[in-house]
Amino acid sequence: MVSPSNEALWAERPFVAILLRALHVSARDREDLLQTVLVGAWEAIRARRYRPDPRRRPRAALRAWLHGVAWRQVSHYRESAYVRCEILCSAPFSPADQSPVEIEGELLARAALREVAALPAGHREVLLAAAGALSLVAWARACGMNPNSAASRLRRARRALAERLASPRLPTGDGAVR
Repeated sequence: MVSPSNEALWAERPFVAILLRALHVSARDREDLLQTVLVGAWEAIRARRYRPDPRRRPRAALRAWLHGVAWRQVSHYRESAYVRCEILCSAPFSPADQSPVEIEGELLARAALREVAALPAGHREVLLAAAGALSLVAWARACGMNPNSAASRLRRARRALAERLASPRLPTGDGAVR
C-alpha cells in the first residue's frame, strides 16, 4: 500500500473546497475548515490510518477517503458552540465567593492579545518571557543573552505594545479590530 504524498493531498484542495460548499459550510468558515480537513488527513496518513481499497484507482480512493474526513470534520464543526450561536451569560455557574467575569473585560483582553500577536517575534518572545515563571535574568541566561540586553529588549517591547494599545484601530470588514 502506497500512501499519497503531501503534494497529492494538496492537489485535492479544490475537491475538498467543493465538498465543504456542498455540505453547506458557511463561506466565512470554509477556508478554516478546509485547512482542518487537510491537516487532519495528513496526520492520519502519517499515522498509517489511510487504507484505501486496492481495487480502486488511487485518486478515486483518496477522494472517497477525503469525503469521509470532510464529512466528519463538518459534523464536529456543526457541534461547536461558535456555529450554534450560543448566547453568553455572565458566568452563571461562577463560585459564590468570586464575582463573575465581565464580558467587556474579556473583550478588552482579547483585543490586547491581538495587539501582542501583531508585534514582531522578538518583542513577543521577551514579553512572554517576562510574564513566564522564570525571572528575566534566568531567561536571558538560558538564551545565552546578557541580562541587561534582555531588560533593554523588554523595555522596547513594552514601549511598542503601549504605542499599539494607545493608537486607535479602525474596524475591518471581518469584525476584527486592527
